[in-house]
Amino acid sequence: MTLKKSTVLAGAGVLAIAIAVPLSTSANAAPPAPMGALAMSTTAQTLDAKLGDDFGGAWMEKGQLVVAVTDAAKTAEVTKTGAEAKVVDQSVAELDAMVADLNDIEAKAPDSVTVWGTDVRHNTINMTVLPGTEAAARDFAASVGIEGVRITESAEVPQLFADILGGEAYNIGSSRCSVGFSVAGGFVTAGHCEVLTGGGALTKNGSPLGQWGGSQFPGADHAWVQTSGDWNPVGQVSGVGGVAGSQEAAEGAPVSKSGSTTGVTQGTMGAKNQTVNYPQGTVTGLTATNALCQPGDSGGAFISNGQAQGVVSGGNSFTCYFQPVNPILQAYGLSLVTG
Repeated sequence: MTLKKSTVLAGAGVLAIAIAVPLSTSANAAPPAPMGALAMSTTAQTLDAKLGDDFGGAWMEKGQLVVAVTDAAKTAEVTKTGAEAKVVDQSVAELDAMVADLNDIEAKAPDSVTVWGTDVRHNTINMTVLPGTEAAARDFAASVGIEGVRITESAEVPQLFADILGGEAYNIGSSRCSVGFSVAGGFVTAGHCEVLTGGGALTKNGSPLGQWGGSQFPGADHAWVQTSGDWNPVGQVSGVGGVAGSQEAAEGAPVSKSGSTTGVTQGTMGAKNQTVNYPQGTVTGLTATNALCQPGDSGGAFISNGQAQGVVSGGNSFTCYFQPVNPILQAYGLSLVTG
């Protein structure tokens, strides 16, 4: 009997579960059961849909789910779920619209502005800039009518995490990237792994792997590889176990990253809808994390509580950005392999 090779996802680690301290509904009522990270993410998504234009974002903080609303009358809808309500001025939809306005003129962005995106914790737009360039960043924001942005200075410029030295994981000619998540017929990975390498022959462990099924970079940073019949994509992440689905985790949820350079690293979900102004091209819609990534990790898996989150794009020594997985599946009509 001939056994098929298995395309196994790059390694990740054991996930921590955050426990929330729920709010009591009354002095006599029993408090809601504590929520784990997955339950908090589900509650956040439910409230997002229910609150509509009044939803100001959600995040996990000190084991508690915090949900922002623009209408104080809607706080009861939040607190009855066991989450903490916070009244803010601007909805997520309004913040996302501001990011979209900046994305529309990204070609005019100063090179000193390396990242911009939504910041639901502070109910504003964040920007990361090179030291001493805050004024130029504020002028860039003001050019589309955005005031009061939150500025962080950093001398580190985000870079894509491809490795031209070749080696482990899967190779594109002489370059190396990391497998993301298995899908029916192959796996997903980062788009720059094809676009910036010239799309050389795909191999894994020295054997032919298959062919590119599609890729996009810049704008987005996603791709998928259609593997040959000798490979059997499985719904597993090495060191973690099965992939149960692709439910989006809330900001502040624990997350693990698997990559072929740094292996398993742990962190938390950071700000979503981030635009990263890489030297090679601008990518929108990324999610920030504080998990360690290095060159060669590109395309690797981010997973939270068994739920696929996305694939490694790039970053620097303190922030790693990933391309969310659900837009990748939708872009190419792919179905995630679970197991």
